[in-house]
Amino acid sequence: METGTEKQHPTPEPKEKREAQTRARSLLRALRSRNYRLFVAGQGVSLIGTWMQQVAMSWLVYRMTGSAMLLGIVGFTSQIPSFLLAPVAGVLADRWEKRRLLLATQTLALTQAALLAIIVLTGIVQIWHIVLLSLFLGIVNAFDIPVRQSFVVQMVDSREDLSNAIALNSSMVNGAKLIGPTIAGLLVASVGEGVCFAINSASYLAVIAALAAMRVAPLPPRLQRHNVLHELHEGVRYAFDFKPIRSILLLLALVSLMGMPYSVLIPVFASEVLHGSSHTYGFLMTASGSGAFAGAFYLASRRSVLGLGMVIVRAAIFFGTGISVFAISNSFALSMASLVMAGFGAMTLVASSNTVIQTIVDEDKRGRVMSFFTMAFIGMTPFGSLVAGTLAGSIGAKETVLVGGMCCLAGGMIFFRKLPLLRKIIRPIYIDRDIIHEKEI
Repeated sequence: METGTEKQHPTPEPKEKREAQTRARSLLRALRSRNYRLFVAGQGVSLIGTWMQQVAMSWLVYRMTGSAMLLGIVGFTSQIPSFLLAPVAGVLADRWEKRRLLLATQTLALTQAALLAIIVLTGIVQIWHIVLLSLFLGIVNAFDIPVRQSFVVQMVDSREDLSNAIALNSSMVNGAKLIGPTIAGLLVASVGEGVCFAINSASYLAVIAALAAMRVAPLPPRLQRHNVLHELHEGVRYAFDFKPIRSILLLLALVSLMGMPYSVLIPVFASEVLHGSSHTYGFLMTASGSGAFAGAFYLASRRSVLGLGMVIVRAAIFFGTGISVFAISNSFALSMASLVMAGFGAMTLVASSNTVIQTIVDEDKRGRVMSFFTMAFIGMTPFGSLVAGTLAGSIGAKETVLVGGMCCLAGGMIFFRKLPLLRKIIRPIYIDRDIIHEKEI
């Protein structure tokens, strides 16, 4: 006979719920590190503003000029400094305290956005103002990006969380890409571009506060230093004599040169192909961000670096196919779907490449190698933007993007042929650094 005083035993949690909680903890395992949590909180806010500014800037240029070529020129000026100056930034990243460098670059980026907001809101903006301020931000980013990329390893307490941190960072970038363009599209249509620039300027305060609050253990001092040119040459020789790093950088450079510039032509597609407005442009950018966010989520859910070589191959093929379909589409729905595919491919390609490089590079050369990563990923894009803008003015935007997609597909197939050799070189390094174990091979 049962009584009300009998001890009640708690009902055990369902197995499915426990497994879901375990997956969630694994997905967010890099957040166990305090510094990385601070970084995610600050950078997450700042990146929304960054995407708002990027969308508003492109629309402002196209609204003022109606020129695809000028879109390409603005893209060129904002990114060419990464090609020219990133190697020097890499040497500095290997010499100086990275957190202080980032505090300086973020403060300068805040200043650039504030100046842009002032000239647009006061109505004195001219196209040369935009070109000049884009160049200024490009110089700042040339130093910021390689330093930030190489700083990730100092923000995580355990090396085994590095790949997850890189994937989560990509999730954050592309989560912001979902939010920022949508907000920008609404604000541009209602109150104009200047408000987007003002919001971006204020958003930098979050990441500056996060960096100031970090407690970072200093890296061991380097035993020997040479002049900048000697160390730059040393980094170039190391990166390009090491076949896995060289192959990844060359594939990234090809995709950035021929494929990534499709984004500077999206205003042309939104206006002339799909006959839309800034809302259409915002939706297209959001579609690309949705795919990229899905790709970042997929990578964050992976528990091992094994198989990332094949992920890189598939990503290049996905990206090339996505922008090729976008190039020939006259349908808004198909264009959205193809940009989801392209966004997934672009994000997984860049984040997987980043993870592989960061896990095999020697610590004392990390800053320099990540500067070459920046050159390949971002530094080649301005040349592509300039070429894409010029070609779009002569042969058409559709044809320009289609050629780029075909080149990306070819690059993915060439990398696939090299993959068995690259695996043989990389796996002993992973075993030696206890990233994987022999039984996993």
